[in-house]
Amino acid sequence: MSINFELNDEQKLLKETAKSFAENEIRPKAEDYDRDSIFPRDIINQAWELGLMNTSIEEAYGGAGLDYTSGSIIEEQLSWGCSGIATSIFANGLASTPVELAGSDEIKKKYLTMLIEEPKLAAFCLTEPDAGSDVSGMKTTAVKKGDKYVLNGSKCFITNGSHADWYTVYAKTDPEAGHRGISAFVVPREAGVVVDKKEDKLGQRASDTAMLSFSDVEIPADHLLGEENAGFKLAMMTLDRTRPGVAAMATGIQQAALEASVDYAKERVQFGVPIAMHQAIQFMIADMATKVEASRLLYLKSAWMLDNGFRNSLVASHAKRFSSDSAMETAVDAVQVFGGYGFIKEYPVEKLMRDAKIMQLYEGTSQIQRLVIAKETLAPSRDMVTV
Repeated sequence: MSINFELNDEQKLLKETAKSFAENEIRPKAEDYDRDSIFPRDIINQAWELGLMNTSIEEAYGGAGLDYTSGSIIEEQLSWGCSGIATSIFANGLASTPVELAGSDEIKKKYLTMLIEEPKLAAFCLTEPDAGSDVSGMKTTAVKKGDKYVLNGSKCFITNGSHADWYTVYAKTDPEAGHRGISAFVVPREAGVVVDKKEDKLGQRASDTAMLSFSDVEIPADHLLGEENAGFKLAMMTLDRTRPGVAAMATGIQQAALEASVDYAKERVQFGVPIAMHQAIQFMIADMATKVEASRLLYLKSAWMLDNGFRNSLVASHAKRFSSDSAMETAVDAVQVFGGYGFIKEYPVEKLMRDAKIMQLYEGTSQIQRLVIAKETLAPSRDMVTV
C-alpha cells in the first residue's frame, strides 16, 4: 500500500492562495470585526471571487468540484486568519451538502447554481431550543397538503441565519417516530422565514448566529430532499462530510496559537533569558506542536477517506473530537505562555481561546463524538477502513 503525505501541485497552490488571503484580507480586520460583532460581508464577497467558497459543488452546477481534502486545506488556512470569519465563509458547505446528496436535478440547478452565480448564502437548520444533541426531540413539523409542505416551528444557533438566501431545514413529518420521522427540505427565505434574534456570543463574534421561526411556511413538495422520513440519515451523511472541515478549522486555531506562543516566548525575557529557554515553556510549546500535527493528520485522513470512497464516520469523529479539544487546550496554554498579557485583548491569544470553545460544541459536541467513537470501536462495521 502506497502512502504519500505530500500535497499535489493544485493543493499547494490552493493552500498558498488561502494563506495569503487569510494574512492580507482576514487578519487585518479580524480584531475589529470580533470586537464589534461585524458580519464580514466584504470578506465573504472576496472569498467568493477567489473561489474559496462552495468548493465541493459539482462542475455541472457551476462549481469547482474540489475534493474534500482540498476543501479542508483551505478551511485550515482561513481559520488561521480568523475562525469566526472562516465559519461565515464555509457555512454554505453545511447547507449545500444535503442538496448535493439528495436533491433532484432541478433543485440542484436552482439552489446550488445560485451560490455559484452570486456570493449568496445558505444556512443549515437542525438544532432547536429543546433539540440539540438529541435530534429526536425536534418539534418543528412539516405537514403535506396537496402539492405543498407547510412548516411550523423554530430553529436556534443557525450560522448565517440572518443573512441566508435559502435554508436546509429539518422537520418532523412523522412526529411519533422519533429520529425516524425527520425529513429535510430546501426553504427559500422569501417563503416566510423570520429571523427572531441574533445571538451575542463569547467567541467567533464575526459570524452570525441566529434564531429562526417558521409559521405556516409553504414550500413546494419537490423541495423535499430525498425520501420522506429519511432526514436523520441525510443529516448524519452530511456531518460525515463536513466534520473534516471543522477539524481543519480547529487545526487552524491551534496553528495560530502555536505561532503566537513561539514568537512571544522568544521575545519575552524573564530571569535574564527569553522564556523560550525555560523548560516549563518548552514543554508546553512541544505539546502544542504535537497536537497541531496530530490534528492535521486526522483531518487529512478523514477527508482522504471520503475522496477515495471509504466510509469515514469513525475517523471524522476522531478528527473532530481530537482537534476541537486540542484547539481549546492549545489556546488555553497560549494564554498561559503570555502570562498576564494573555488575558488582555491587545494580544491575540485571548480571542483564540474564546473562538476555540465553539469547536467543541457545534457539528456534534465532543461528548457526542465520543459516543460515535465508542459505538464504532465496540462494534466496527465491515467497511470501516484502518490504515
